[in-house]
Amino acid sequence: MPADIPAAAPTPAQSPAPTPVPDRPAHPRFAVAVLAFCGVVVAVMQTIVVPLLPHIPALTGASPAAASWLVTVTLLAGAVFTPVLGRVGDMYGKRRVLVASLGVLVAGSVLCAVSSHIGVLIAGRALQGAALAVLPLGISILRDELPPERVLSAVALMSSTLGIGAAVGLPVAALVVENFDWHTMFWVSGAIGVLDIVLVLACVPESPLRTRGRFDALGALGLSGALVCLLLAVTQGADWGWASARTLGLLAAAVVVALFWGAYELKVASPMVDLRISARPAVLLTNVAALLIGFAFYANSLVTAQMVQEPEETGYGLGASLVVSGLCLLPGGVMMVVLSPVSARISGKYGPKVSLALAAGVIGVGYVVRYFTSHNLWLIIAGATVVASGTAIAYSALPALVMRGVPMSETGAANGLNTLMRSIGQAFCSATVAAVLASITFRVGGRTAPTLHAYQLVFLIAGGAALLALLVTLFLPGRRTPAAGTVESSRDVPGDRKDGVRTMPIQEST
Repeated sequence: MPADIPAAAPTPAQSPAPTPVPDRPAHPRFAVAVLAFCGVVVAVMQTIVVPLLPHIPALTGASPAAASWLVTVTLLAGAVFTPVLGRVGDMYGKRRVLVASLGVLVAGSVLCAVSSHIGVLIAGRALQGAALAVLPLGISILRDELPPERVLSAVALMSSTLGIGAAVGLPVAALVVENFDWHTMFWVSGAIGVLDIVLVLACVPESPLRTRGRFDALGALGLSGALVCLLLAVTQGADWGWASARTLGLLAAAVVVALFWGAYELKVASPMVDLRISARPAVLLTNVAALLIGFAFYANSLVTAQMVQEPEETGYGLGASLVVSGLCLLPGGVMMVVLSPVSARISGKYGPKVSLALAAGVIGVGYVVRYFTSHNLWLIIAGATVVASGTAIAYSALPALVMRGVPMSETGAANGLNTLMRSIGQAFCSATVAAVLASITFRVGGRTAPTLHAYQLVFLIAGGAALLALLVTLFLPGRRTPAAGTVESSRDVPGDRKDGVRTMPIQEST
């Protein structure tokens, strides 16, 4: 840490000061591109198996319920490991943990590539899900390494890779499923993961900051237990029954474990999650907005492909192929690439609060378009692209809002928690969409299909989530800095001090 930045004395309510690490590679020129590429690859892994799910029972002999775990276990592993590995990165080196996460992704890909046994596939998918921690780790490295004028744009791109990968993963996976042996996509993902590791080691410097203290193993176990109970209940509630003993028992266990975990975290000197910092309005409201944005975004991905594949006999379906349905989301992925720097400019000039409010409004408009244009392929694509555009701006603004409210030593853990909130929002969205589409149906062509009203209800719910995110954003506190449009880093300026910890100030329009 530079000599002109005084160190705050750690207290039980605050995170210890970061420790500089002098030994770092000297080739950071392509770090942004490499980290963004890693983010896209990891995000693709989250969706790559979706087009394969209907075929898994025939290919593996597993039941449809067992096949659904190929998605569920990835969500659970990502939710558990993202905040934990973010904290480990803060303490032991962000690049080191990022490389380890990519190694886990490669191991998971190889497991899925060499076997057709459902148990092995589920284990491999769990390992792939754990690699979601690459996103907050990459954001933290960029914050530590880049000059102030480049931080917002780089972080915006890195954050948007979650949506970019989701948009790209579906059509790519559909092409592989229709034209090659299904194991091929796992071999390819493993090879790309190895390439990621080589590029990171060559181009990404190790973060110069460390957080002192011991790793909070008990806190990590408590957080993991609460998350597993909550997400299992949410993702499996439709199959088990929302009033079943298993579902209600898991929800009750999640609440009890979370309460005990929270009480413990408030007492420990070096907590897994600093709840005092997380309770600040700037951080708490940002995480609530992230959950709502994650919900609103995921409905677009879940519904679009299924809707256009519905048979024409339904009166609204287009009978599109698997590949065409996946390609409907591709323009949205392109817009995410295009709009991430635009979002950074908006955040630099007016503050990330304005960017997030604008994004939530755009997503809401997108669902209005979706509601009234459900019969024409090009209008469906247009509506989906508008939603993706708003998501791009939101995902670019969220890390800036998080970093504004936390000390440098908490960046990895804080961004991991924010990414976790997006994942929880997606889990709730998946459960909601499944419940709506399964309950509002009619018989057509000898099969049961959701009605058009069911899809429109999903659009209304997702649009409502976006409007709630807008409302939450309006209550975010504002902050101004002397230099408009700049993000100050620990290597250049002292930054603000609030409650004894240094934060990254970003101009905020009030």
